[in-house]
Amino acid sequence: MKIQDVVLTPVAFADPPLLNVMGVHEPFALRSVVQVRCEDGVVGLGESYGDSAFLGEVRKVVPELAGHDVFDLPGLKRIVTRVLAGTVLTDEHGLIGGFSIRKTIASVYALFEVACLDAQGHCLGRPVADLLGGKARDAVDFSAYLFYKYGAHIGAKEDSWGEVVTPEQLVGAAKRMVDEYGFRSIKLKGGVFEPAQEVDGIRALAEAFPGHPLRIDPNAAWTPQTSIRVAEELDGVLEYLEDPTPGIEGMAKVAERASMPLATNMCVVNFGDIEPAFRARAIGVLLSDHHFWGGMRDTQALSVTCESFGVGLSMHSNSHLGISLAAMVHVAAATPHLTYACDTHWPWKTADVIAPGALEFADGAVAVPDKPGLGIEIDPDALARAHEDYVRCGLTKRDDVTYMRRWTPGFEPNTARW
Repeated sequence: MKIQDVVLTPVAFADPPLLNVMGVHEPFALRSVVQVRCEDGVVGLGESYGDSAFLGEVRKVVPELAGHDVFDLPGLKRIVTRVLAGTVLTDEHGLIGGFSIRKTIASVYALFEVACLDAQGHCLGRPVADLLGGKARDAVDFSAYLFYKYGAHIGAKEDSWGEVVTPEQLVGAAKRMVDEYGFRSIKLKGGVFEPAQEVDGIRALAEAFPGHPLRIDPNAAWTPQTSIRVAEELDGVLEYLEDPTPGIEGMAKVAERASMPLATNMCVVNFGDIEPAFRARAIGVLLSDHHFWGGMRDTQALSVTCESFGVGLSMHSNSHLGISLAAMVHVAAATPHLTYACDTHWPWKTADVIAPGALEFADGAVAVPDKPGLGIEIDPDALARAHEDYVRCGLTKRDDVTYMRRWTPGFEPNTARW
């Protein structure tokens, strides 16, 4: 089935003032939506990053795809590799590790791979999970994703979540997420305050939600010494400790002393990182992400590698919409070794570009859609509104640091300061 046309639409959607090691989220998050239009009226959907650098590389590939067979994924990768030879994007917001030629090609390819698999599913009348080998589970578990946050963006009214900076406010936000979505695992984005304050927050969550697996991710804001101390203080409390310190060498030092597994989406970000990290026994859980690991099939290949070396597998997320959530659900459902609850930013968004009803949270999980392809449909009006928001907001890249300096002049990101 041949591709006739590819439509790329940059979009934006409202994002709360969520805090992290690099600063604070701006009022809008950026994404890109691709529609691969094929013969017989079949349309495949994909979603990924929306910054100008990524969009620029995607636009180089789009004209090369007309006439390509959506079932020829190796050929698709050859096209992307040829067009982007020598290109290296950068992780401008500093939260998903370094980029390389390999990672750049993988991230651009992944956008089109998802769309092609969606189109294949529509053509064959089968869900994408079936194309990936079939479901290992009927629903995919996700974790509540807590952030410290300001009560409102500059010049705006306080949002419905309000300020979240104290242990008591963390517990309140977690209760709302658990009540509304049924989450059974809870993750806290740390690296914002002095580690003792964040330890207090985790302890408050443990007391309020006994039996709920807990995680904290300071985005490598701590030194190895601090990381070891926090791991000792939270012994028996955390399910895993995510990216406490920078680099494979630093993580290995912490892993040697920590009682809980260390997880990462920062120091192991492509297949070239696996050998040194696994050899050093630096991590116990790898957070996959089809957006930068090369798509859904490469995520499954990653799973086999992790299982072979006794490393667990979960899934990282960033600010995403429904197309990405659907892709995450299908690949997680078809990947038996992916047994930890996945991350999702779902509670923080208030708009989408897909028709409602296809993806619903129940008991902290999303049932795998049984309709063809990803099991979702684009909402043309919602897509148009999201593109208008993209144009209107004027943002071209994510820049938590500069926005934070409007709150705190002279702010510098916390890179292993504690």
